[in-house]
Amino acid sequence: MQLKTGMVVYAIAGKEQGKLYCIIRKDEQYIYLADGKQRPIEKPKRKNPKHIRLTKTIWNLEGMTNKALRQKLHQIKEGKEFV
Repeated sequence: MQLKTGMVVYAIAGKEQGKLYCIIRKDEQYIYLADGKQRPIEKPKRKNPKHIRLTKTIWNLEGMTNKALRQKLHQIKEGKEFV
């Protein structure tokens, strides 16, 4: 599966291992992840694409706020939304 902006991913390496993030943007070498709390949309975490696991969930990030991002990721974490 191709990496796309708006995809929900799990970090599988580093100190954020096991946490859910959303891909905010990408470049040739890295992807940039946000969770709306520790890593807000304005200051995403740079991560190597090898260190994430993809899910099938893709969101439209247009107009997305940090609060909305936190709430959506929480729904997935609680099992209320299919990943």
